[in-house]
Formats: sequence, structure tokens, C-alpha cells
Amino acid sequence: MTLGPVRSAVVAEGIRRRYGERTALDGFSLEVPEGSVFGVLGPNGSGKSTFLALVAAAERPLEGSLTILGRAPARNVRARIGTVFQENASDPLMTPLEYLLFAGRLFGVTGQAARERAAALLERFGLAARAKDPISTLSGGMRRRLEVARALVHRPALLLLDEPTTGVDPEERKLLWETVVAERDGATVLVATNDLNEADAVCDLVAFVQAGRVVATGSPAELKRGLRKQTVRVELQSPSSEVEARIAELAGGENVTAANGELLVTTDDGPALAARLFATVGAAIRGLRIDEASLEDAYFQYVQRRREGAG
Repeated sequence: MTLGPVRSAVVAEGIRRRYGERTALDGFSLEVPEGSVFGVLGPNGSGKSTFLALVAAAERPLEGSLTILGRAPARNVRARIGTVFQENASDPLMTPLEYLLFAGRLFGVTGQAARERAAALLERFGLAARAKDPISTLSGGMRRRLEVARALVHRPALLLLDEPTTGVDPEERKLLWETVVAERDGATVLVATNDLNEADAVCDLVAFVQAGRVVATGSPAELKRGLRKQTVRVELQSPSSEVEARIAELAGGENVTAANGELLVTTDDGPALAARLFATVGAAIRGLRIDEASLEDAYFQYVQRRREGAG
């Protein structure tokens, strides 16, 4: 059987967006397949949240083009989008049940249908027992789950999540994602995050973003495929260009990147490289550990390549 072409939920081409002197998006281009869980990954200030906000508002960019759910941005397209931004939007004086019923009215979900939908979501997100308590009494993790439930009330075709698990503990994070996957009803999920381990676990596809541009896209497995098997993470006693150059010489310069105060050295034999490093520059090393290659390692390598290419 021959499958038809995969349709796209979001297509951005050459988008530029400025705020005064700051360029937030600089030729941003991205295609998000329909039905996927797609992660937009990058550090704070990379442009990922700006892109989600543009899609959420269903606005035409001043430069470049944007297609959402097969259409040009418009109010009727916005009605098919569910959004969760970084800050909670709920009124602390309302109850979770009141909040979901209010959200339903905004999207035309009323009456018995709204009550049934709200009750089902509260149950699925583990909030049924707190349905009539003031939102102010909920924990941070509960409030994040409530925000996602609110975004799903009208069964959107596109769900936008901007760093939905920031400040959420691992158990809450696991519950939130399990429920999103179970309740999305085939909706496309577009999530902006700087948590690469989370994206590795939940996303079908990801895009690495730096300085307002997409620098690489693919599945987590594809982006890790070009890596060596292990990453040796080296923390030095103090910054030293001489020691860093020596480590690069031992490892091969193309396999070394700097991130978060560490040198990341990708290799197929971490223990052997660690032994060479200790024998040669051991006195300069404060700490060293060996990890399996991760999506985080892939991200830093792609970003490093782009910086070197730009230079």
C-alpha cells in the first residue's frame, strides 16, 4: 500500500521578527508534520517562544510566510489551537472546574458537553479530587496540569506548549506527558523547551534553534546517529586555553565542544580517552564523567558547527 504525502500542521518560511533593535527570528524556517509531537529546542533567547507566540496568535508575519493547519493565519484558525504559555493564566480564586467550564465557553463548548469534557479532563489529569478547591490551593505541578487540561477542552487540532514542565518535579512531568499523549486525540503537539532530555524522551521530531534560526531538524535518533557512542564530560580546576588545547589534541578537535562550564568530548571509547586525559592533564581536571551520547550532545555539536561556519 502506498501512503499519501504527510501533511503539515505548521509551515514557516523565512520569518523575521524584530522587537526594537533585537532580532528574535532571523529567517526562521520550519515544517511541522501533522500528528507529530515536535520539539523546538534552544536556550533562552533563541527565538523558540517567539515562534510559538506567532503561531498561537495566528498572525501574519511582516516578513516571510506562515501556514497553520493548511491555511493562512486568521481568527478561525486560532479557534483550532490550544496554548499553554510559560506563565499560568488561571484565576487563583476560581476552582479547576470553573476554570475549565469558562475556557470551554470561550471556544463554544457549553452545557452538558462542557461539563462532561471538564470532568473527564480533571479525572485524566489527576485533579478530580480538587475540582471544587480554589486554584490558589493547588501545587505548582497541579496548576501546570490544569493549564494543559484547559488547552485541551475544545479538542484543538494543534496544541502549543511553551516550556510546560518548567519547575515541575520528575513525577509530575511524567504524569503530564503521559496524559497529553493519551488525550491529544491525534492533535499535533508543538513544544518549545530547553530541556533536551525531556525532548529526547517525548518528541517524534525536533528542531535545534539558535539566534532566531533553525540549525538542524530530524528525529532524536537521527540527530544522535552522527555522534560517537559516548561523551566524556570534563570539568577543569580553572579555565586554561593551554589545557583545553591539549585535550582537543588528544581527542581530535572536531569532537570537542564547550558547554555549561564543561568540555564535552565525544568518542567511541570513553574509558580509554579518560585514561589518556588523566595521564596527560590529570592535575588540571576537577571532575570527569562518561555518559552515553544524548540529544543534548547533538545540540551542542550542531550549534558549535554553525558558530565555526559563521566565523
